[in-house]
Amino acid sequence: MKSYEPYFKEEHHELRKVIRKFVEKEIAPHVDEWEEAGIFPRSLFNRMGELGYLGLKYPESVGGQGGDYFSALVLAEEMNRCGCGGVPMAIAVQTDMATPPVYKFGTKEQHEHFLKPALNGEKIAAIGISEPNNGSDVQGIKTRARRDGDEWVINGTKTFITNGTRADFVVLVVRTNDRPGSKGISLILVETNRPGFSVSKKLDKVGMRSSDTAELIFDNVRVPYENLLGEEGKGFYQIMWQLQGERLIGAAGSIGSADFLYEKALEYAKTRKTFNNPIGNYQVIAHLLAEMKTEIEVCRELTYSTAYRFAKGEAPPKDISMAKLTTAQMAHWIADRTLQIYGGNGYMAEFPIERFWRDSRLARIGGGTDEIMKEIIAKQIGL
Repeated sequence: MKSYEPYFKEEHHELRKVIRKFVEKEIAPHVDEWEEAGIFPRSLFNRMGELGYLGLKYPESVGGQGGDYFSALVLAEEMNRCGCGGVPMAIAVQTDMATPPVYKFGTKEQHEHFLKPALNGEKIAAIGISEPNNGSDVQGIKTRARRDGDEWVINGTKTFITNGTRADFVVLVVRTNDRPGSKGISLILVETNRPGFSVSKKLDKVGMRSSDTAELIFDNVRVPYENLLGEEGKGFYQIMWQLQGERLIGAAGSIGSADFLYEKALEYAKTRKTFNNPIGNYQVIAHLLAEMKTEIEVCRELTYSTAYRFAKGEAPPKDISMAKLTTAQMAHWIADRTLQIYGGNGYMAEFPIERFWRDSRLARIGGGTDEIMKEIIAKQIGL
């Protein structure tokens, strides 16, 4: 792989080699089994926490490895070479969706009770935003937390929650007052062993099947007032900040899966013969592969340059939205073209291509749909 300076340094390349070996040895051989089961073992969180992979970008003071943001990008890319999208998505929720707001807005006590156990793999984290009637419209959420003395009493339903069937805690987006729109929204950390919490159902998905996804019920769930994350009424701004990182790490994951598929397509084109010639010798296939590689590299540069700014403390919503939009579309396009190159074999379950084709579709919905990304970009350019 190219050095991609100035984004990656020697330590990133070494990290990539180590993680790739881990993925090839400890994840890829089990993917078919986990896809069939609809979940992967909890022990993978334990193992990745033990190796330090869940806290690569976090400081050592909170149980991390003290690496930089591009360490997290390396993990996201390499995890998406495992043969499916479900496992890397679930791990990304742990590393780059649920834990960042706990680190940024949490107290020392919350770091000790929630963040550190999540980074070492002892506790599984989830983030609860979407509701049955509110997905993209975060300001319209209905889940309510009412203060009662030194406690919050929470009622509501969350859906499409990754890691939801077995999470130990949820970073929950709730409404804490009746002020309209974003002004009444807060974040609260909710342990799932509290009375009134339940998993109403595990959801059956088109793809990402090795990742558990659930609908969660909160029926008069009581948590201490101290479980408030950050400042009351600032939850909308906190979750909008969180979504920037989620979208960017999702873009990196799309780059990783696209790289993997392109390599598969190139190898297949060189070895698969028709009319006694490798199919890659035919101009239509050769040009398609050239176009695939070009699309990947264009999206890669946009993602890396945006991540470079993000790592320096910037959170440019236009650029992040562009990266998320283009990489998600590109990855699904790459999966579709790879399936076409494989022909009938690509449509068969014995090859991993059809799984990537199904899994890659979610990136254009989760973390903000294509349409929401376009709306953000349009506003940012003055429309």
